[in-house]
Amino acid sequence: HTVGVFTLRVLLVGLGSIGRRHLSNIKKSNPDAEITVWHLHSKKDELSEKLNDVNTVVYSFEDAVREKPDVAFITCPSSLHISIAIRLAQKGIDLFIEKPLSSNLADVQRFLRVGKTQKIVIMVGYNFRFHYPLQLIKQKISEGIIGKPLGIRAEVGQYLPDWRPGTDYRHSVSAQKKLGGGVVLELSHELDYARWLIGEVKSVSAQVDKLSNLELDVEDSADIILKFSNNAVGNIHLDMFQRTPTRFCHVVGSEGTLHWDGMTDLVTQFSKKMNEWSVLYPAKKIDRNKMYLTEIQHFFECVNTRQDPLVNGYEGKRVLEIALAALESSKEQRTVIL
Repeated sequence: HTVGVFTLRVLLVGLGSIGRRHLSNIKKSNPDAEITVWHLHSKKDELSEKLNDVNTVVYSFEDAVREKPDVAFITCPSSLHISIAIRLAQKGIDLFIEKPLSSNLADVQRFLRVGKTQKIVIMVGYNFRFHYPLQLIKQKISEGIIGKPLGIRAEVGQYLPDWRPGTDYRHSVSAQKKLGGGVVLELSHELDYARWLIGEVKSVSAQVDKLSNLELDVEDSADIILKFSNNAVGNIHLDMFQRTPTRFCHVVGSEGTLHWDGMTDLVTQFSKKMNEWSVLYPAKKIDRNKMYLTEIQHFFECVNTRQDPLVNGYEGKRVLEIALAALESSKEQRTVIL
């Protein structure tokens, strides 16, 4: 498992937009890595234009394992994550699994048990934990700058056809229930970082709907209320139809407030003592790839040192539980206790 001493062998399962991003970042952090892509469709011509950095393309689990990968990146639709992850974990292969961990809880516990038995590194791709402005907010909360956190408001919205330019949104994972789509799972970053910033979630209530005329068989809007163990409250809004992209996080404490504008990365702080807002991190043109690269470097470091990643399998499972609780709450019109 030593990166750098031997040639690192990487298996990529699936090569959609996030798979291609990871491929490029793997080559940036490990230029000598040998890359195998396990293509889940049998159409052999589909990959030809994407193959610059790829050494081998395979079409079956047996052929994938024959390449003896040290690590695997599972970037296929979330409904397929766990069945593939279990088979790779049984072979002792360290795993990076794109978020969400799965589209349901079936076999998730079994997968985590296999991972523990095999002593593999498991990391789930919640990349916003590696985004400096949010790390800064986390640090300020820990330092007690805003006193006791009382509430968090987070919002993300963007018109789905604009997410992946050049592809038909109707064929994307986001738009299809069978692939694990829908706004709650697809935009579960906000659920992950809210829990990371504020603490454990104890109950969830939500209103989840399909409101737009987009061609989807999944929800495109979610308003989720989280109750945290420390009694703080979270209001999370997710949607797939806002024409002007929006993303922000607003944390209110007993002594002040922190605000992140996700469109410019501006982080500001309101201090009760000073009675004014100040800039903690200036607005700038965002390098969107930086957090993905940092995330991958963290994964490789954990593979090297056999440490538990910041977003391990348990963390990924917990976000999935919160997301599924939101869907259940809306369906049954009740608060779900976790």
